[in-house]
This record gives sequence, structure tokens and C-alpha cells, in this order.
Amino acid sequence: MSERTRWQAIARRIRVPLGFVFAGVFLWRAQPTWKTMLLSLLLVVPGLWLRAYAAGYVRKNAELTFTGPYAYTRNPLYLGSMMIAFGFAAAAANWVILIALAVLFAAIYVPTILSEEAYLREHFAGFDAYAAKVPRLLPRLTPASFPADENASGGRFSGEQWRHHREYNALMGAGAIYLALAVRLVLHHKEVMGGLR
Repeated sequence: MSERTRWQAIARRIRVPLGFVFAGVFLWRAQPTWKTMLLSLLLVVPGLWLRAYAAGYVRKNAELTFTGPYAYTRNPLYLGSMMIAFGFAAAAANWVILIALAVLFAAIYVPTILSEEAYLREHFAGFDAYAAKVPRLLPRLTPASFPADENASGGRFSGEQWRHHREYNALMGAGAIYLALAVRLVLHHKEVMGGLR
């Protein structure tokens, strides 16, 4: 196993636990204002929508999905995650968090995406043709077209798939982070006002 392949395997295993660690650091270092929290919704809300939309299409390890958001980008779930994360970085109003987040995505998510692509290429004969039409991360402006009968599932959104992937957890997690930021902001305001007396 090459060093690159080894790191891809490690990155896939640690990305979720590392996300929790980063969330703790984020809440500790965040310096939110009501304005930055409001502005962050411009990235967080579309990111949550994209993740939910993609989760209703993808049938992991069962078929190559190229309908819905997968006709625009090969990785709508990761793109949605990035939008959410950078939205929260904007809410935090802290350059250290923004830089750390960019490094984290480069070190963890890029190798994870490459590793997953190697798996898809090995298991699905049509992956190279799909990859030739659809960009890895930043979406196309118009959907790529594929024969309608190529997705065994029919290529339609499924609420059952969305529930199966438990994408509602992303919405609850985002709500919890906003609540924590709001509590921090209120407590900080009380401290400032108490110091002025």
C-alpha cells in the first residue's frame, strides 16, 4: 500500500471524529455577532438543502448515481458539507477557524474523495464516462445528461433513502451549533454589560 493510499484510508476513518474535535475548537474560538450568524445562513441553508437533496438520490455501493444533484457535481454531499462548514466559519468571525477549516478539508476530504473515486471506478464500469461529464466538486451550470434507464432505481428522489441516510442529523446538528453560538453571544453580552456597571 502506497503512502498516498494509506493516508486516504486514514482520512476516511478519522474525518467524522475529527469533525467533532473541530466543532469543540470552533465553539471555543468563535466570536460570533448577530450579523455574522445571519450572514452565515447564506451558506448553511443551501448546504443543508444540498445534502438533504443528494441523500435522497444516492444509493451507496449499490449503483452509480448521476441524477438529481449528481448530474451537476460528483460530490454534492461533500459540497454541501463544505458550504455548511464555511458558513459556520463565517458565523464565528475568526480567521484562525477559517484557515484551520481550509487545511482540514484539504488534508482530509480531498484524499477521502480520491479514495471513494477509486472504489467507484473499480466497481462501476460507467464511472469514467460519468467523471468525464460531471466535475468532481464545483458544479456544472446545467445538468449532464445520461440515458434515463441507466439508474436501476429510476434516478428519482426518495424520502426513504433520505431517512435511511439519516440526513436529518445534519439539520439538528446545525440547529445545535446555532443555539450554542447564540448562547455564547448572549452570555458575552451580559459579561460586557456587567463590566460596564
